[in-house]
Amino acid sequence: MAYRMILNETSYFGAGAIRCIVDEVKKRGFKKALIVTDSDLIRFNIVSKVLDIMGGAGLPYSIFDKVIPNPTIEVVQQGVEAFKQSGADYLIAIGGGSPQDTCKAVGIIINNPEFADVRSLEGGADTKNSAVPMIAIPTTAGTAAEVTINYVITDVQKRRKFVCYDPHDIPIVAIIDAEMMASMPASLKAATGVDALTHAIEGYTTKGAWELTDMLHLKAIEVIGRSLRGSVQGDAEGVEGMALGQYIAGMGFSNVGLGLVHGMAHPLGAFYGTPHGVANAVLLPHIMAYNAEYTGEKYRDIAIALGDKQASYLPLDQARQAAIKAVAQLNKDVNIPVRLRDVGMKEEDIDALANAALADICTGGNPRDTNLDEIKALYRHIF
Repeated sequence: MAYRMILNETSYFGAGAIRCIVDEVKKRGFKKALIVTDSDLIRFNIVSKVLDIMGGAGLPYSIFDKVIPNPTIEVVQQGVEAFKQSGADYLIAIGGGSPQDTCKAVGIIINNPEFADVRSLEGGADTKNSAVPMIAIPTTAGTAAEVTINYVITDVQKRRKFVCYDPHDIPIVAIIDAEMMASMPASLKAATGVDALTHAIEGYTTKGAWELTDMLHLKAIEVIGRSLRGSVQGDAEGVEGMALGQYIAGMGFSNVGLGLVHGMAHPLGAFYGTPHGVANAVLLPHIMAYNAEYTGEKYRDIAIALGDKQASYLPLDQARQAAIKAVAQLNKDVNIPVRLRDVGMKEEDIDALANAALADICTGGNPRDTNLDEIKALYRHIF
């Protein structure tokens, strides 16, 4: 069997790394950027950190700031028109997963206009051309969109989110600068941080996992486990650790897929606008318990990576419980809600949510095969 790994062409890490944008733009001969972001990041002067550097270097740009959480088909189409009107020849995504996902879709459609309806990008669309060159600058430590071939778009009309994966969409440059993440609210750091942990744990246990991605995911779990609490509290070392840990997780899961946590989280975002990281965080310990008997020794490894050294000597069933408890305790420590009703889910929607989750592309990677009735029972239990 052949395994495939696709990663960024170039990535920069560390405090002040955003200054590298000038050399990258100049050496690549780019003329003008369309910056894709959201209005909050402009209002809170996060985007200005990049604009000041670009302005000082004489790098021209236009801004598209209409991105919303759980970006929709309509937002992507507005972004496509903004690019066409801007005269830009490259893209810069500034933000969390929503601006980056929007930017990927815009870049793909500009160079593959036959997919302008956006819906046809679902799954592994047969695009012929690479996206418009994109520089990704994350402001949250969670999605790792800057290093993945994935993006997620919401279809409001059909009340669903759909996952797209395309090697043509990966940013050519990623700039992971913890200073761009430091001012995020504690609640956002918590939610996106557990999102990153979910990526690492699901990537480690998914059916497509293999030795190289296992190495990445275990290291990501370790780094996130020791960094997330500090990051939420505003500790600079914790923020730096999360910036790295979420990227390492992205290197892995982008190439092997995820599982039922994401499969069940996506409908929550589509139905209620639930932030993706929050949905994942609430679901994660419960789905870990559901999957436990189908993961071999991997939960022992997870428990150890999260700091429980005694798990090395425990019977397997106890080691598995130790991993689940460690994740639940981390959720508690960073104030993640406990139940789905706390994040807006409505019990009367369980049938529709379960149908959407079963059809989600991530669900197929779950280590335990599932079915509609079991997903309904899980939603009901976690509600």
